[in-house]
Amino acid sequence: MVEESVLKNRCDIESEISRALIHFEKEYMGRGPVETRTYIVDDMILVRLKGVLTPAEKTLTNSKSPQSGYLLKQVRNDLLASCRPMLEALLMDIVNVRVVSIHSDISTKTGERVIVFTLHDKPNLGCSNADFSRPRKAI
Repeated sequence: MVEESVLKNRCDIESEISRALIHFEKEYMGRGPVETRTYIVDDMILVRLKGVLTPAEKTLTNSKSPQSGYLLKQVRNDLLASCRPMLEALLMDIVNVRVVSIHSDISTKTGERVIVFTLHDKPNLGCSNADFSRPRKAI
């Protein structure tokens, strides 16, 4: 018999990833998102974080400098890249599948960030196809 803890359903795993990314954003980026949603699609994990810009970053994006948005994106991408091993370990603990690549972008207009993790294989979700149609709540 398989232990119940091994058979987490899709929504539980997505919620756990959202909580972990919220903690990551607070600890390493200086501000947690206002709202986070995570979606597992085949061998990818898509995380959408709303409201991640700090007050200083908002001020920078509102400046007249044409390079301010580019600079902000570059700094955020470099920070994410420097934390890649930690993010890979975090997801490995949750989905038990190795991360192959991480793709990210942040909107300097809306303060929304999207992170896509591609995985070595599809995670074992321990759920039926009925979980695909279940609405996901924002965290």
